[in-house]
Amino acid sequence: MTTTTIAWSDALDGVDWNELAAMYRIAMGNKLPDDLRRTFGNSMFRCFVRDGGKLVGAGRALADGVDCSYICDVAVLPSHQGTGLGKEIVQRLVDASRGHRKIILYAVPGKEGFYRKFGFRRMRTAMGIFGDEADAVRRGYIDPD
Repeated sequence: MTTTTIAWSDALDGVDWNELAAMYRIAMGNKLPDDLRRTFGNSMFRCFVRDGGKLVGAGRALADGVDCSYICDVAVLPSHQGTGLGKEIVQRLVDASRGHRKIILYAVPGKEGFYRKFGFRRMRTAMGIFGDEADAVRRGYIDPD
């Protein structure tokens, strides 16, 4: 019987950006390797999860150290969903973000209940400008006008 080993890291050293892009493409949508290198590099908090050396989950928080931490890009490969890895990624990012006046994220429509378990509550004043507004409407992130 073989056992797999789950390994957690927040280090950027050794991240294979092509592997990360492939993981996101499977788990949540297309993200380019160079864009991921920049976004994770500019994020105060990061979380990478490997199973037997294979990247199976990731997430990050863009934070300023005082006022706001924005948790984003949390994704787990379908093969590892339902195992608690997504919950652990979010919990680690929330814990790292403690001390900020607010911790925010957006939830995929229909998944708000998952984040509520961490203490997140629906915001009444959140607004956004999206590069692809039609896609944001289609995916349920914003209301059509």
